[in-house]
Amino acid sequence: MIEIKNLKRHYTSGKVLVKALNGVSFEIDEGEFVAIIGASGSGKTTMLRILGLIDSPTEGEYSIKNLNVESLQEEERTYYRLTQLGYVFQDYALINEMSALENVYVVSLMQGKKKIDSIKTAQEALEKVGLGDKTNRVPDELSGGEKQRVAVARAIANNPQILFADEPCANLDTKTSEQVLNVLKELNKKYKQTIVMVTHEPWHLKYVSRVIELKDGLIVRDKRAKKFDS
Repeated sequence: MIEIKNLKRHYTSGKVLVKALNGVSFEIDEGEFVAIIGASGSGKTTMLRILGLIDSPTEGEYSIKNLNVESLQEEERTYYRLTQLGYVFQDYALINEMSALENVYVVSLMQGKKKIDSIKTAQEALEKVGLGDKTNRVPDELSGGEKQRVAVARAIANNPQILFADEPCANLDTKTSEQVLNVLKELNKKYKQTIVMVTHEPWHLKYVSRVIELKDGLIVRDKRAKKFDS
């Protein structure tokens, strides 16, 4: 599904050349739940930004279902990102004045879909993450875990090919993190949702089917298994 070949991302910081990614190659199959891990400065956030079409590589190839997404024009990239990819951020990125339901269906409206259809898909997405009874709550009336589940619902409402999660539990305690990770695991198992998640917590790896570890812009571990050593 995802194919990366010799991906590089270099930039300058002052007079220093930073090789955030320095020749990375891998493939991700449809339906995998992949964790990208590594120490600060390893390149994991840079990798996720490129995979999510938020940033572009300095060199290398990136395709999704045999489509060379790096060849897309900016408007095409924006449309592809909006319609085919889903994003979950560590800070929720919810609109405080909107209800949970409105926060979810606003993305569909941005795509030009009818409001009645947008509301239906938003309701279904909230049901999937266990918040079907809290559709009218605004963010201030929700716990941290519930806010993040609303963010997950928003990301999956339009049935994206791939769900990207950037440290989705960074602002949550352990118990709440477990709730969010269980939601992601269920989406992967029950609905075959492809998920790529950046995390710095070793215990999160028990929820995923594969781990890719980066160090100094290179892959040092790529392993498929049910459990991983910390």
